[in-house]
Amino acid sequence: MSNLLEFLTTVRWQDVVDILINSYILFRLYVLFQGTNAFRVLVGIASLWILQEIAASLGLILTSWAVRGITAAAAIIIIVVFRNEIRSALQARNPRTFFWGSPHPQKVSSIELIAETAFQMGKKRIGALIVFPGKDDLSEVIHGGIPWDGTISQEMLNSIFWPKNPVHDGAIIISGDKVAEVGALLPLSQRQDLPTFYGTRHRAAAGLAERSDALVVVVSEERGRVTVAKDNWIKPIAQPEELCQLLRQHFNLSDGASEKEKQRHKLKMSLAAALSLIIVTGVWFGFTRSHHTIIALSIPLEYVNRPPGYEILETSADEVRVQLYGSSALIRSLRPGQVQARIDLGKAIEGRNTFRITQDNISMPPGVSLNRVEPSVVEVTLDVPVTREIAVQVDWVGRLPDHLIMVDMRVNPSTVQVIGGSKILERVSTIYTVPVRLDTLSRSGSLTAPLILTPPSLKMAPGSPERVTVHFILDERN
Repeated sequence: MSNLLEFLTTVRWQDVVDILINSYILFRLYVLFQGTNAFRVLVGIASLWILQEIAASLGLILTSWAVRGITAAAAIIIIVVFRNEIRSALQARNPRTFFWGSPHPQKVSSIELIAETAFQMGKKRIGALIVFPGKDDLSEVIHGGIPWDGTISQEMLNSIFWPKNPVHDGAIIISGDKVAEVGALLPLSQRQDLPTFYGTRHRAAAGLAERSDALVVVVSEERGRVTVAKDNWIKPIAQPEELCQLLRQHFNLSDGASEKEKQRHKLKMSLAAALSLIIVTGVWFGFTRSHHTIIALSIPLEYVNRPPGYEILETSADEVRVQLYGSSALIRSLRPGQVQARIDLGKAIEGRNTFRITQDNISMPPGVSLNRVEPSVVEVTLDVPVTREIAVQVDWVGRLPDHLIMVDMRVNPSTVQVIGGSKILERVSTIYTVPVRLDTLSRSGSLTAPLILTPPSLKMAPGSPERVTVHFILDERN
């Protein structure tokens, strides 16, 4: 119980929002793609991913590598093969339906009329082929259709399949309560188990049903029988009521008295939402809390919010070494600049200040935690900047040649103005030039030498030169 409470204390509100957003996205994908072939393949890919994680956790290197490659290839294949289904599912005319509502099943208000007309055509020996699309896009498997867009009626169906009509041998596509296309050509089934008396219409109906989730109604011209094909089955229908029942099941239409179906649908959606939350929570836990990896980094220490009027004279550390831990995926994705260390000087005073470095001073990506920091304490010295005039002295090194002696030397200018902390400038009485070698001098003359400011916190006042001119006179030694 204590471990559970300790774990809950580490969960941030950002983690809760992250889980809820991704759970809702997964749930919406289920709502939009349920019942399609693409959804079934997505479930298969998810199963492969779970298998790969299990293999990796058990140390099965070869199995994990092979399943990872299969999963990556399958993810690309699903986009290419099922692009039409994906496009159909994502093409929502109403944004509210896409982001919030549930896509309603396609409604056919003329089910009874179509069923009655099909059996009447059977009695008259008028052949017919009627396609009722499901959720799959049929544009890849149906060819040659002529756009029609006519409201369904008994007279229209009879006229379309009238034997002397040029399009009577093709299929019609039903969309809602309209005939969307006529004269469409369907793929033929290659099954060997179909009855021998089934003609081209029956084989076309079976071929389309095998390749999509459409339901196809066939009226035989020779035998006058009505047959229905869906998925991998094809069977004759004896009564119009039976055909109506199959069509209602195909379109998920209730009879108006089935309250149990509505309750079942609500339960199904609730279970899908709960399962989405469980899956995303598990994935989040796997990415952020499992397989902890430790990494050590050296990062610069930044001092911010320096009080106005003060200068930083001295610091005990300019960088810190931090030890971070988190999931291996997050640790591997760390980039320079994502981890920063800052000391807030807003409450610092003049003189020496001591600060303890804690997790509040280290900025890290979400999911990464601080294990250790060195040094854990830094000292910062602040002082008020002042300007002082300080004498300049040449830093002579080496010796003059034995026959020469320096009889006079002047520095121009002899003093410079320096800005720095008052306490530091109290200890500075001379500013030296860079080293000047005496053994290179052979006669009187002048040279220019840059100045060296020590300590580095000092700087030259505006207008004060950073170089001086040294005039010297050499003479022969007696």
